[in-house]
Amino acid sequence: MEIAIGFQTSLKPSISLRNPNFIKSSYTNSSILLANQILGLGLSSSVNTSRNLKLNNRSRFSNRSSINCAVSAATEPATVETTQLVRRGDVRNIAIVAHVDHGKTTLVDGMLRQSKVFRDNQTVQERIMDSNDLERERGITILSKNTSIFFKDTKINIIDTPGHSDFGGEVERVLNMVEGVLLVVDSVEGPMPQTRFVLKKALEFGLSVVVVVNKIDRSSARPEFVVNSTFELFIELNANDEQCDFQTIYASGINGKAGLSPENLADNLGPLFEAIIRCIPGPRINKDGALQMLVTNIEYDEHKGRIGIGRLHAGKLQRGMDVKICTSEAECKFARVSELFVYENFSRVPVETVEAGDICAVCGVGDVQIGETIADKAVGKPLPAIKMEEPTVKMAFSINISPFVGREGKYVTSRNLRDRLYRELERNLAMKVEDGETADTFIVSGRGTLHITILIENMRREGYEFMVGPPKVINKRVDDKVYEPYEIATVEVPEEYMGSVVELLGKRRGQMIDMQGLGSEGTSIVKYKIPTRGLLGLRNAMLTASRGTAILNTIFDSYGPWAGEINTREHGSLVAFEGGTTTSYALCSSQERGQLFVRPGMEVYKGQIVGIYQRPSDLSLNVCKRKAATNVRSNKEVSVVLDTALDYSLDDCIEYIQEDELVEVTPSSVRMCKNPKIAFKKK
Repeated sequence: MEIAIGFQTSLKPSISLRNPNFIKSSYTNSSILLANQILGLGLSSSVNTSRNLKLNNRSRFSNRSSINCAVSAATEPATVETTQLVRRGDVRNIAIVAHVDHGKTTLVDGMLRQSKVFRDNQTVQERIMDSNDLERERGITILSKNTSIFFKDTKINIIDTPGHSDFGGEVERVLNMVEGVLLVVDSVEGPMPQTRFVLKKALEFGLSVVVVVNKIDRSSARPEFVVNSTFELFIELNANDEQCDFQTIYASGINGKAGLSPENLADNLGPLFEAIIRCIPGPRINKDGALQMLVTNIEYDEHKGRIGIGRLHAGKLQRGMDVKICTSEAECKFARVSELFVYENFSRVPVETVEAGDICAVCGVGDVQIGETIADKAVGKPLPAIKMEEPTVKMAFSINISPFVGREGKYVTSRNLRDRLYRELERNLAMKVEDGETADTFIVSGRGTLHITILIENMRREGYEFMVGPPKVINKRVDDKVYEPYEIATVEVPEEYMGSVVELLGKRRGQMIDMQGLGSEGTSIVKYKIPTRGLLGLRNAMLTASRGTAILNTIFDSYGPWAGEINTREHGSLVAFEGGTTTSYALCSSQERGQLFVRPGMEVYKGQIVGIYQRPSDLSLNVCKRKAATNVRSNKEVSVVLDTALDYSLDDCIEYIQEDELVEVTPSSVRMCKNPKIAFKKK
């Protein structure tokens, strides 16, 4: 075994340690320092004093950019099991993780283009990996996806993961398939809430981490601050010495450039590819062992049926091979592999055989589920199941009971609703579905409101028609005391609106834990620990308070004592007390009571919410009233001027409704109404 330690100098000297006794002892810092002294290399500090002190306290180098990564199996304790495992050098499995909008998917675009995945004259859209219509509309990654590229005869399997905390379940699953992660951090914002979450998961899995400081071309970039903040985050998450000694790459994903220093970027992403080969170890496999493959993702094809995706941990998988599908030692079923695919460039390629360490897709395994193991038919054993964090928010789904039921939807019965919700559980492990109090009600639990809202949006596009109740937090009872989930809310807001935002968060039981300026852009970042209940309906209120300039990011922190009552809405609703078609005459007088959701000529029904009332109570009114036709000649025609109606999206409606209100979801419309089973508060 050979361990190579290289230094970024003009001569690029290296030391090769071949002594097996040294390897058997450990790959220690003192040995590296001793070798450094023998070579006479002076490592000059390139980061601030505080970071050097922390590195020295942990016996690490004080120079970040002058270290070449060297992966050594000697850092792992020698056991009976590991003696049978070997490193596969021609494959690298990596996941790209980041906070939302830190440029992760754009960086993947650059890696694919420079790897010649596409022809030079081929027209390729931006954010190639965001292939889902909903992803492209919202500008976020929702589902993790696989691709691969080749660099210097090494295959790099890349998994693009979501950046929003509500889809953390996707990240948790795919980390089972990789040996390392590219942690992408914005050069101005630095580590954000989701950065902490994904890094924590990566460190728990013992993965190697390469930090990519992206958007380095921004005018207010502060790379030294970002690297130091990232290092401090490693320390807070109890990373070991090897993990703290991470390689830093500075990049501009949109320009396709990268380098080892922010001032000297190469004309391509070559330094990033080299860092992946150098710093991310190859998969550790049992080449001659019994077949074992953990299914971590599911796709569906109209012709091939269900496709199980995962990394082959041991053995060899062949097309036409008889296998065993194991959930546990006692629960197993048998199947035959009809087709076998690996990922090459941007597509699946059929193959006859897949060796351990590679990521592949398997067809013909029937109703295989995420977390199950495809194992050898005779002696195969299941791998440990995938563990997920518990959901924090729940919502009630029920059949549509409005007078407009069946007009716009294709699937309207409780059986259709039940089948679709339970089918979602096959792929979305972070979600839970339970039967409600009645036969036509189901309780859906997820990581956050966005997590459940994406499901609702997908269902309405598939032709489902149903109703959903307001989001509620999932509390726990410990020693007869109620504990509720708390989240860390990070708000980026211009300084002129800081007072309004702080006041708003304070009303919702938030506690400030940090506040700092953000470069030279005149904005500040405030961090609050706030009950999840206080976040319901907060986004719209914050946009109103900051004139649309505030950026809110949240992530689950922990369960804490009940914070007390929180008033999330100060206004009541305007409710139609009879059905019909809205008229300009009626809306003209109604708009004096508040802001309306409806326009002239729209059909409404009794109990539908048509606007926001100015007072905390609800008000019933008639928005379908017509002007009397008597004595028309003596009445001069008066022009009617109507205010622009509020156009609430599905997310806005979910945030708006309270305990006695529902959202009616159909393929064509999203309406709000009063729950007929609950008497609403009148004026």
